[in-house]
Order: sequence, then structure tokens, then C-alpha cells
Amino acid sequence: MITKGYKINDRYQIVKTIGEGGMANVYLAIDTILNREVAVKVLRGDLAEDEKFVRRFQREALSASKLTHPNIVEMYDVGEDNGMYYIVMEYIAGKTLKSLIKKRGALTLPEVIDIMSQILQGVMCAHDSYIIHRDIKPQNIIILEDGRVKITDFGIAMALNSNELTQTNSVMGSVHYLPPEQASGTGSTIKSDIYSIGILMYELLTGKLPFKGDNAVEIAIKQMKEPIPSVCKQNPDIPQSIENIILKACAKNPKNRYNSAKEMYDDVKNSLTEEGLMEKKIEYAYPEQDLEETKVMPDLSKIEKTPLKPKKNKKDKTLIIMASVCAFLLATICLFIIIYPRLVAVKEKTVPEVSNLTVVEAEALLKEKGFNVASDVKYYETDAVEEGKVYQTSPQSGRSVKVNTEITIIVAKDPGKIEIKDYTGQNYHEVEVNLTNLGIAVIPEARQIEKDEQSKYKENSIIGQSSQPGTKLEKGNTIILYYASFPLEYPDFAKEGYNEDAVRKFCEENNITINVTYVESDVYEEGTIIDQSRTGIVDSSVPLTIKVTKKPISSTDTVDTFVGE
Repeated sequence: MITKGYKINDRYQIVKTIGEGGMANVYLAIDTILNREVAVKVLRGDLAEDEKFVRRFQREALSASKLTHPNIVEMYDVGEDNGMYYIVMEYIAGKTLKSLIKKRGALTLPEVIDIMSQILQGVMCAHDSYIIHRDIKPQNIIILEDGRVKITDFGIAMALNSNELTQTNSVMGSVHYLPPEQASGTGSTIKSDIYSIGILMYELLTGKLPFKGDNAVEIAIKQMKEPIPSVCKQNPDIPQSIENIILKACAKNPKNRYNSAKEMYDDVKNSLTEEGLMEKKIEYAYPEQDLEETKVMPDLSKIEKTPLKPKKNKKDKTLIIMASVCAFLLATICLFIIIYPRLVAVKEKTVPEVSNLTVVEAEALLKEKGFNVASDVKYYETDAVEEGKVYQTSPQSGRSVKVNTEITIIVAKDPGKIEIKDYTGQNYHEVEVNLTNLGIAVIPEARQIEKDEQSKYKENSIIGQSSQPGTKLEKGNTIILYYASFPLEYPDFAKEGYNEDAVRKFCEENNITINVTYVESDVYEEGTIIDQSRTGIVDSSVPLTIKVTKKPISSTDTVDTFVGE
């Protein structure tokens, strides 16, 4: 454990521990150069001694650091300090989706659709960048107070994959969301993330996990063999269109799953439309693996045994010859199976690193290494690489593929980001309009200023912002503008000449409950306000009572009234 005040790499000063896990510990720290809060994830000691693991960890973290999306926790830095390997990430003051499920159980359908839409948008961004999460679970999803969702630990899962099975606590958390192909050790694809998202959606709707067991192996076997339970049977109010999304995402056979996160996102967004609510239960186009009916073998003890008759010598010789021929053929087939694939096997090579090269340079290098290069290049918006230079390839650099595999070059394109300025002191309404016109989503948040401090600020002027000056945001990103708000105070109604109607109007405009007490008086003019129950800062949750004078009833008036009755 790292103590408070310790400074990692002479830059990130530890404030406190905010999380502990089997793989790493997470700390809240201050970036002393940029003067901002960050989360620092430090690898556990024994893992830091595994050189192969550390290289994979750094490579995957660096790859994920290129991701920029409102629904993905941003990664700022990766490094090493005195044998400690760390990742610096955006600090999010929120809680995990797992803690929300534990507290509330099943969420409402609108909540689930909103959360799923945000998760899928983040995953779409990662998949477009050829990054698979491999460990999507509610423990890795953070939800903020305003409902925004952030996915964390992108790029780390692959590095942890080889060690995870030895970490009981870690794997027990992950195996509940483990796709069948990962459980069987055949590797991960984007469809593996989709399966995990489907399990997560099931948990959000029901408040519980679909597969349980006493140990990780038992749960993994269920992931491979058992169909996911019906959410409609557990809650008849859930429409079939919603269950269909889970059935398609959680198919055992990847061929029956969504081909992309975008397809699943579209179904989630359309699930409650008139057309979506008319859906019938889906049927898989391909057989589900490991779900075939078990065939019952016949009871061999009940089959009548026929006594063997003695064979003649001629027949014995024939059988010996046939057995010899069969043995020869069997040996030939075995040799063919073992040797032939080696003779015809296509050699594999590692895709070279071509990032930051020009397209011409990258193409020449790839061809030199024996790869075919696609005639059309693809473009990806990023500022991690100079515009016009190679950002990445598909398949990615470092992957082992067949020599004649076609490689697509992906070129960096200017994302057209908006540089955030220092808006302190400006009217938040004006800044909000300007940023909104540029495509940035603005969330204004009032910060009340005490009376003795109000002389330092203008009302509605910006006193803080969530993105620091110089930060570059893409269209669709969000910024919070904190502006000065002077708390409303009660006037002295009597001194300022308010009448009853004026006080009622004041209360109506500020959502205050008012009670009026009438007091007979021949000292004050009728309708004069002589007392009020509250002064100072207005609290709309507490009623206001005022006393208003009325003309006293004379004894003559009383007699007249009595006689009249």
C-alpha cells in the first residue's frame, strides 16, 4: 500500500486509497503539474515482477489511452516508478453499477434502456478503434449522480487475462459475465463484449445473475451449456422486444449474436416503439453449441447375446488379411493427418508497427514483410497522431497473421476538436450559447455565494468549469459550467411597502407556501403588514406566515349583526 502524501514519478501526489483489488490498488491523487484530481491504478507487487505481463499491460494500456468518448473513463498516462507500474486515469466521483444493483435490485425499464444506450455507445467507440474490453461487468461501470455512465478498465482486461484464472476473487467476479468462447479458451472478439453486455442487461432488469455456482468452474460450465433464463417469465411487464435483445446478445453460438454493438444499440433504442412492441420471440438461425439434447444409449445388458460359432481355418486367414489391410490404411491415414497439414500450412508473421509513418512508407514496409495491402485506406479521427500519418492497421500491429493476409491502413484524421478557454468571470448564458453552437453539451450548475462574499462576484458569472483551459473536446462531449448564484432573501415587507397581494405574488414566483393571519387594529391602516415569520435566505421548503391588519369590529356593528340575524 502507498501512504498519503507519496508522490509517484514526482508528479502524482497520493491523497487516499479509493479501491483495492486482486490485480491493483486504486488511489485518489493530485496531478501537481496540471493541478487536477486523478485516479492512479498501481499494479500489485507480484504482478509487477512478471516481465511478460508488464509488457502486455503497458501495451494494452497505451492502446486504450487513445480512446476518447463521454462514456469511457479517459486514460492520461502510463508509467513506472521505482518498480511500481501505474496507470493514471480520469477521476470520476460516482459509484459502480454493481453497488447500485445491490442497493436497489432490479432497475426500471427506462433506466435500463438509458444505461444500456450509454454503455453501448462507449463500446461502439472502442470497437471502432479495434479495442475489445474483455471484462465488461457492473464493477467496471461507473454511474454519476447526473445519470451519466462511464466504462473503466479498457485495454487492461487482456493484460490481466493470463493471470486472472489464478486469482479466485477476481475470476469469481468476472466469470458471471464470461462468454462461452472465453470460458472454453478459444479467444475473444467484439461478440464476446456483446455477450457480457447482454448478461449485464439481464442483471439490470432482474436484479440478479442468470448463472450461479459454488465455484468459478461450475459457473463457466453453465455459461457454455445452459440457455439464459427468460426475463419475461420473471417479470411479465417486460416486453418481448427487450428479452429478444438479451437472447440475441447472450447466444452461446456467436453466429446467433449481434454482429456489432451498433446493431444492439439500435435494437435497444427501438425496443419500446410501436414496431418493437409487436416483436415475437426470436428463433436462432444457427444451432446453439453445447445445447443439443443428450442422447440416451440403449441398455446393452438387455440385448440378447448370440453364441459364437467356431470358425473354420479359411475364414480365420481371411480375417487376418483384412485386419492387416485395415491396420495399414489406419497408419496411412494417421500419417496423412499429422504430416500433411505441416506440408501445406501457411506461415504466419507478425504485423509490423507502422504508426506515425506516411501511407507510402507503411505500404512499402508491409509489402516488404510479405503482406498484401488493401487499395483503399480508412480514416480515424484522432489527435494522437499527426493528420495524414498512419494511426493503426487492421489487423493491428503486433498480431500474428498469415503472410498473405490483406492489411488495411488506417490514417489519422483531424477530429476537429474544440479548444476550451478560461471562461471565468463571463456570463454563463452567453458561454452556454457559444459552446452549444460549436456542438459541446453544456451543463450549468449553480454555486450559491454567501452574502459577505457576493461583492467579489457578478451574479450568473462563471466561477469554475469541469474542463480546464487548453483541453480539446470533440463534438458531443460535455462540459459543466459552475456559476455564481446569489441566494434569494426575504424583503422586509413592512418597510418596503408590500401589501398582501404583493407578498402572495412574491411567494408564488418563488414556490413558497404562504399563511396569512388577520389581526384587528385601529392603529394601522387596514391591509398593513405588521409581522412576518421568516427573514434572511429563502428556504422554499418552509412556509411563510404574515400578519395583516383589518378594521376592528365595533360594538354597534356587533349588535347590528346580531339583530339582523
